[in-house]
Amino acid sequence: MVYDVVFRSLLRRLDAEGAHRAAFAALNRAAALPGAEGGARRVLGPSATARPVRALGLDFPGRLGLAAGFDKNAEGLPALAALGFSFVEVGTVTAQPQPGNPRPRLFRLVDDRALVNRMGFNNDGAEVVAARLRRFRLIEHPPMVVGVNIGKTKAVPDEEAIDDYVTSARLFATLADYLVVNVSSPNTPGLRDLQAVDRLRPLLVAVREALDGAGGAEVPLLVKIAPDLADDDVDAVADLAIELGLHGIIATNTTISREGLRSSQETIEAVGAGGLSGAPLAARSTEVLRRLRERAGAGLTLVAAGGIETPRQAWERVAAGATLVQAYSGFIYGGPLWPRRMNRGLERLTRSRGGSDA
Repeated sequence: MVYDVVFRSLLRRLDAEGAHRAAFAALNRAAALPGAEGGARRVLGPSATARPVRALGLDFPGRLGLAAGFDKNAEGLPALAALGFSFVEVGTVTAQPQPGNPRPRLFRLVDDRALVNRMGFNNDGAEVVAARLRRFRLIEHPPMVVGVNIGKTKAVPDEEAIDDYVTSARLFATLADYLVVNVSSPNTPGLRDLQAVDRLRPLLVAVREALDGAGGAEVPLLVKIAPDLADDDVDAVADLAIELGLHGIIATNTTISREGLRSSQETIEAVGAGGLSGAPLAARSTEVLRRLRERAGAGLTLVAAGGIETPRQAWERVAAGATLVQAYSGFIYGGPLWPRRMNRGLERLTRSRGGSDA
């Protein structure tokens, strides 16, 4: 493929974060051309004969969404919809704006088709992102589901973490189609400790109350967990989600593990700390997903993320219990036509297996 040749020969030599910014800006410029958004969505998105997906009380044109991390600030929603994603998850957004960790902080492990990031929740802050999303909602676009992923501001002490999440939840309560509580990034000190159920319970209760207190329709609430949780802890999160009436769980975020990588040890050490995403994550993410479904039964919507690159891999997640699938690294390595290939492939698999997207 042309994109793969270009990627390996050129993009791998560029700073990963700089390349991301340049590509994102180009997408936004292209989508701003008259008629470009709608025309591209008709060609690249789910086909007119695709079966829509009903999940979280929402209608999705297809199963494929873009995971949080690509569009942290709701700056490119029309462009991303034009590429064929049925839903986009904005964020991670924190209550206060923050620059994130020092650069370089995003790296490619090309031999593993993986990324390592230690971005540190760099974003414009909940107020600015909410205002941007509000403007997007006021402009007529083809229907698209937009979720918002919220996290903890790094400067906020642990004892004030709940208030910090609540601040963001209130700002997005009438703007997000669904809200995700992110307690699983490895790049904010102490954040993953919030996955322990004794700390997660009061956080999720407070966020749910904030959403309900904002008025309007009920906003589906999900939690995103790490693949590095022990199996017993995965079970505990599933039990808590059922107990609290959460709408779903996203499985999974990035991993801190470096086991089984093809990249040289020298390369891995040079990249350093951060969350690993992409192909090496696939096996464990699928294990977590399957365990969640077995534990929770049909009571939760499960969103699969982590190492999904092909339609068959996405379909395997559906077979393991997912209703929706998300990707980030697969999109980076697959290029701008990757969503189309995924959409068409999933449609073929649905028809051939006699499955239903409803």
